[in-house]
Amino acid sequence: MGAHLRKLTVDIPADLLIPATTASGEGVTPTVRKGLELVAAGGACGRLRRFPGKVQFGIKVPELRLATSSR
Repeated sequence: MGAHLRKLTVDIPADLLIPATTASGEGVTPTVRKGLELVAAGGACGRLRRFPGKVQFGIKVPELRLATSSR
């Protein structure tokens, strides 16, 4: 994580926060961080979809399957 932190106050409905923290198995701060990372990753994927042709990834499909099956 970078050196620049911002302290925020956000209103999050309990019916969203409780299932999210339960699913992550972590507290509020790590859960919110993970959510922000997922939003950022989704944006990156959206930008990749705009490229014509193929995009070369640094990980092969079998490696990806192994990584996701060990969760």
